[in-house]
Amino acid sequence: MALIMSACYLLNSCIENDVPYPYLVGQISGITVEGMTGNPEIQNNNRTVSIEVNDQVDIQTLRITRLQVTNEASVYPDSAKCITAQAFPEKGFASLDSLPSTADTRINFAGPVHFMLTTYQDYLWTVSVTQVFNRSIELSGQVGNAIFDVKNQQAVVYVTEDQSLKNITVKSMQLGSSIATTTPDPVTVKDFSRPVTFNIAAFGRTEQWTVNVLYTDNTSSDITVFPRTKQAVLSGGIRSGASVAVEYKEKSATQWNELSSSNITVDGTSFTAELPGLTPATVYECRVNIDGSAGSVLDFTTASAEMLTNGSFDEWSQDASKPKLWYPWANGGSSFWDTGNKGATLVGGDSNSIPSEETSNGKGYAAKLESKYVLVKFAAGNIFSGSYVRTDVTDGVLSFGRPFTSFPTKLKLHYKYSPKKIDKTNASYGDFSYLLGRSDSCFIYLALTDWDAPLEIRTRPANRQLFDKNDKNVIAYTELISGTESTSYQEVELPLTYRYANRTPKYLVLVATSSKYGDYFTGGEGSTLWIDDFELVYE
Repeated sequence: MALIMSACYLLNSCIENDVPYPYLVGQISGITVEGMTGNPEIQNNNRTVSIEVNDQVDIQTLRITRLQVTNEASVYPDSAKCITAQAFPEKGFASLDSLPSTADTRINFAGPVHFMLTTYQDYLWTVSVTQVFNRSIELSGQVGNAIFDVKNQQAVVYVTEDQSLKNITVKSMQLGSSIATTTPDPVTVKDFSRPVTFNIAAFGRTEQWTVNVLYTDNTSSDITVFPRTKQAVLSGGIRSGASVAVEYKEKSATQWNELSSSNITVDGTSFTAELPGLTPATVYECRVNIDGSAGSVLDFTTASAEMLTNGSFDEWSQDASKPKLWYPWANGGSSFWDTGNKGATLVGGDSNSIPSEETSNGKGYAAKLESKYVLVKFAAGNIFSGSYVRTDVTDGVLSFGRPFTSFPTKLKLHYKYSPKKIDKTNASYGDFSYLLGRSDSCFIYLALTDWDAPLEIRTRPANRQLFDKNDKNVIAYTELISGTESTSYQEVELPLTYRYANRTPKYLVLVATSSKYGDYFTGGEGSTLWIDDFELVYE
């Protein structure tokens, strides 16, 4: 395949062809493999796909069950990684049922696999699959969780000094796949006075793991505390069967508070404790008592309760040299929010995200976001935390996210919405013609992320990059989608769902738009969303 493609490139370079080819981008828009957990992470900007699978599939013969691509692109995976190269379909497919019985979509994903997507141009994609193993060991007298060295296939387990290394009971052991056969059977092994080697067989292959059991004089290990704004989470390892109690207090206080046992979860040789009702930006002390013996005192400081800048949307300004352009910040003030107004006014249109005196409380201003057709293109009214960077031909380039390190529990807001029927689509950005005639929907969402930098949003098909709520760097998320007419303001509270227990946000992304599919230049002309009094709630 590589030689054929190289020859084609050389031949094409020798032929003069003045006929311009259509510019059709080849992208992987959807993919599913056997044993996949969660959603794939598809990054259009660097043409990568990241997938996680469970431990019950063979990653070296992993079957793709769905592969959807844009613009009817031809698909050429690395033939060396295909189980049957000539049998892999050359076009995307919605399911295995749509393929002939002779097709074979199995690929060796032990390492990254390249896919060439070809339209009139070539686009090289890389698909990486990570297999997640839930390795665990539980022995009699164990303290804390086992430590696994995957590279060298070794495990270390600590036990109390009164536990004989020659008479250990193995309660459970999983060193590889949950469907693997382990030899010798761990429950038959008693003597761990020397390292013990186990053979783990699955999918026709065998690995050797070595388990080392060592003494420790501790009754607990690796106790950590992760503070949020009004809560904190303690976790660590303990001796199997030990009782756990937790005490905490403000550092300046003299009296300890005992945490309710209902807030403590013990699972074998580990525990988790949740401390509620704390005060933001305050120094606390805590200690974990194992079997009645007080542990070391740990200090921690809760995060501050950060508020939104101009969450009331009262502050707006204009540039005297650009009277059609509205900015959602005060003259001389700092910009937390921005809009797509720069793009709309660049081609001679009016701002479609503007201040409105129709507020929720009769004071100040609200933000009025209206979907309009601006000379050459449909534009949804929008406002977002970040900045409008530049215009790329007729497409906007945005910077999504403002620095943020707090842990709100809800987004409280007021909104009203007047939807129109969807009457505008643009095939260059995707086929949304099936939405024509349906009611438009507004879209409001909040995401807390730990990106290393704000996300650059690009709508141009050639280098499109949009926000993905399933991005692994999204720590917490909430959203509101509504296509219902509301002539008066509605007050809503949107609870944030935290996906990770011990990751601190770096950026806050908060977006509101009058047309949910505005990123694809699809919506109803005249759909209007009013928003007012956005507030972060900490409980």
